[in-house]
Amino acid sequence: MAAPNNNSNGRPASRKSRIGWGIGVLAVLALIPVFTRPGPLKVRTTTVERGPIRSLISTNGKVEPIQNFEAHAPGATTVKRLFVKEGDHVRRGQLLLQLDDADLRSQAARAQAQIKAAQSDQSDLSTGGTHEEQLTLDSQLIKARNARDAAQRNLDSYRRLQQQGAASAGEVKQAEDVLQRAQADLTLLEQKKKERYSQPEVAKVQAQGAEAQAAYQAAEDALAKSSVRAPFDGIVYSLPIKQGAYVQTGDLLLQEGDLSQMLVRTFVDEPDIGRLATGQKIEVTWDAVPGRIWKGEVSTVPSTVKLRVTRSVGEVTCTLDNHDLRLLPNVNVSVTIITTEHTGVLTLQREAIRIDDTKPYVYEVVDGKLQRRGVEVSLQNLTQVEITGGLPENAVVALSAVDSKPLTDGARVKVVP
Repeated sequence: MAAPNNNSNGRPASRKSRIGWGIGVLAVLALIPVFTRPGPLKVRTTTVERGPIRSLISTNGKVEPIQNFEAHAPGATTVKRLFVKEGDHVRRGQLLLQLDDADLRSQAARAQAQIKAAQSDQSDLSTGGTHEEQLTLDSQLIKARNARDAAQRNLDSYRRLQQQGAASAGEVKQAEDVLQRAQADLTLLEQKKKERYSQPEVAKVQAQGAEAQAAYQAAEDALAKSSVRAPFDGIVYSLPIKQGAYVQTGDLLLQEGDLSQMLVRTFVDEPDIGRLATGQKIEVTWDAVPGRIWKGEVSTVPSTVKLRVTRSVGEVTCTLDNHDLRLLPNVNVSVTIITTEHTGVLTLQREAIRIDDTKPYVYEVVDGKLQRRGVEVSLQNLTQVEITGGLPENAVVALSAVDSKPLTDGARVKVVP
């Protein structure tokens, strides 16, 4: 059995002392939850603000002049003379460059000679041959008719003599054979006179004429392209050749454009094509001119989807004013298409929105505690969402806890930057 509790003089402790000791223990136990209760969550917050919100498609595009001209070499030749340099402003009709056209002139001359020969052959077709051939054939026809007539008279004579017993049947038969051969010769010459050329011969002559005409036209076109003139007022923005250089058929010689108006060909990924419409605003930026934004509108929407490297895209076009000529042809640009824009609406950072059973909600900070609020949303983009119900303007909404702890309804919080 335990010994009785004694005081310092060895006497038992009083009842009053034991009661005081018990009260002290209870007080300590009561303070334990106060010191061990977790402190408030440290959270980052954002505020519901009134302003604009835009739904965007961000992609890339390429710039080209709306009015553009390219000159290509009509044949293998050399660059005889250059009259301009890259960057020159030119006027309509101005001579830009001259190619060596000696070979082309020879080709045109040969083709012209072939045309005349073909025309002569075609004339012979219509008249039945050359004048000399016609005279020869007429002479042959006269002789053939005379021979036929003589054979006929000879046959008639033998038949009368046969009736008189003065000629044999064999002599008559021989005379008939001579007449038959004379008639056949005459018939052949008459047919030749009527149809001097066969159908294959006629077709051949006609084909030769068409070929000669095509060759001449091609030579004339090539000659015309050997002297390159500006088709409109513009700027020579590409000149990849030098005077005296040798060029092959089809090689690019020069590019001229009216750079005051530019076309931007924008490549939109297939999933976003359904959001496009003509008239939507477009903003174009180019890394070479930081801070500059060119603005335009969608002119055409895609009519088909094309494979561009590894992307399935539709092409959107828009026109941009470029009177200061800062935007250059053939450069790659960043393009933002504004598909929808609302102004003067309540907006919130998208990070603050949470989803529960497809219903959006947020944690509003009220008097140092989190209160769950169901919200209604409309337009949204990568960073913002439009609030159409559930929150007032200037409401403070929790984004996340600093230590990544979960947010719960009713939790005490401390707002940190």
